[in-house]
Amino acid sequence: MLRTSQVRRVLVAMTAFASVAAWQAAPAAAAGPLKDITNRYVGSAVAANPLASQADYRSVLTREFDNVTPENEMKWAVVEPNRGQYNWSGADAIVNYAQQNGKSVRGHTLVWHSQLPGWVNNLSAAELRTAMQRHITTAMGRYKGKIRAWDVVNEMFNDNGTRRQSVFQQKLGDGYVADAFRWARAADPAAKLYINDYNTEGLNAKSDALYNLVRTLKQQGVPIDGVGIQAHLATQYGFPGGYQANIDRFAALGLDVAITEADVRVQLPADAAKLNTQASYFKQLWDGCHAVARCVEFTTWGFTDRHSWVPGTFPGEGAACLFDTNLQPKPAYTRINP
Repeated sequence: MLRTSQVRRVLVAMTAFASVAAWQAAPAAAAGPLKDITNRYVGSAVAANPLASQADYRSVLTREFDNVTPENEMKWAVVEPNRGQYNWSGADAIVNYAQQNGKSVRGHTLVWHSQLPGWVNNLSAAELRTAMQRHITTAMGRYKGKIRAWDVVNEMFNDNGTRRQSVFQQKLGDGYVADAFRWARAADPAAKLYINDYNTEGLNAKSDALYNLVRTLKQQGVPIDGVGIQAHLATQYGFPGGYQANIDRFAALGLDVAITEADVRVQLPADAAKLNTQASYFKQLWDGCHAVARCVEFTTWGFTDRHSWVPGTFPGEGAACLFDTNLQPKPAYTRINP
C-alpha cells in the first residue's frame, strides 16, 4: 500500500490517541505474547527505521511476534530506484534482525503495479519481461534460505474482478502471473509462493476472480503455494460476509492461506465503542483463520498506532493497530489474547 510522511502519521495517530487516553494505563496483557498462544505464524509489518532507533518498538515486536514483513524495504522502487543500482540496506537490516531473533520473514513484494521505479514503466515488452525476471531472481537469490514466504504477485485485480491494467498486464498479458511464479520457484525452491490482494476477505467479485485464477494456475501446474488475504478493514463498512467460507474454498484447492496485512481502522476520534467494534473485527479475523487448518499465518500491517499507514491514506481515520502509540495493548489485543 502507498505510504505517506511518517511525521504526518505520528501527528494524526497522536491526536487519535489523545481521545482514548484511558487506554494508556492499560496493563500489559498477562496471557502471554501472541506468538506463544497460537500454532500459526503471527507477525507484523516492520519498518527499518524504528526497528533501529526505537528500543520500545523493537522490544514489543520481539516479544509478541515470530514473523516480520518489511513494510516498504523490499519494494522495487526502494531496492532498485535506478536501473542496475541497488539499495538493500533496509531489507538487510530487517532480515538480519529476524535471523538474530529467531523470526521468520515474509518477503513483500516482487511484482506490483505500485511503488515501481519510474524506469520500469518506460521499458518495451521484451525489456520488461527481462527486468521482471531479473528482479525476482536478484531479490530472492539475495535472501535464499532466509525468507519463508514471498508475495510474488500483489494486487492484480480491480474490485469488480477484472484484471488491473498495470504495466505488466498491458505489456505482457495474462501470462505474466504464471511466469512470475515459475521464476520465483527457480530462484528459491524452498520458499512458499503467494499471490496477495486486498478486499478479498469475503465472498465477492474480487475474491471470486482470485479463486478462479489460482484454481487455473494450480490446474496448469504453476508453482503457487498460497493466497494472501490482506484484511485492511474499516469498522464503518461492516465485517466482510463469508470470510471463513472464503478461506475454506482456497484451502480446498490445496493452498495455504495467510492473513497478510490485517488492520482495522476507525473513524476518528476513537472512543470506547469504536475500539470495542474494532476488537470484534480483529477477533473474527483471528478466529476465522484458526478455524481453517491451512490458514497458516496471521500478520498485521504494523502493530502500533505510532507507525501506521492509515491516517495518511484515509484522512479522518486511524487507530488501526493492536497497540496504541505508547505501545500499550488495546481492546483488540486483549480480545484476541484474553
